[in-house]
Amino acid sequence: MGFVVRVLVSGVAIWLASLILPGLEIIGGQTTAGRIGVILLIALVFGIVNAIVKPVVALLSIPLYILTLGLFTLVVNALMLMLTSWITEQTDWGLRIDNFGTAVIGALIVSIVSFVLSSAMSDD
Repeated sequence: MGFVVRVLVSGVAIWLASLILPGLEIIGGQTTAGRIGVILLIALVFGIVNAIVKPVVALLSIPLYILTLGLFTLVVNALMLMLTSWITEQTDWGLRIDNFGTAVIGALIVSIVSFVLSSAMSDD
C-alpha cells in the first residue's frame, strides 16, 4: 500500500511542478481521465527509477554528498527526473524537460511538495 501512496504523491508533485515551470511539461492525454492516467504512469516510472537507480547513484556519489554537505542530493534528484523524462520520451506520452536547470528546479519543487504531502498523510 505504501508504494501506491508514494506514486500518488509523486504524481501530484510532478503535476504541480509542470504547472509552475514552463520548461517542464506533461505530454499526452486529451481527456481529463487520460491526463490523470499519464500523470500516474509518469509517477510510476519515477518511482521505479527512484527505487532501482537512485540507490546505486547515491552509493557511488557518497564523496560528493560529503563534500557538498548533502546538497548533491538535489543534483541526484534532478538526474532521476531527467532519466524519467528520457524513458518516457520513448513514447508519445510522458514528461518533457527542456534543460538541466529546469530539472534542478523541478526536482526541488517535487521534493518539497512530496515532503509536505507525505507529512500531511502520516499517521503520527
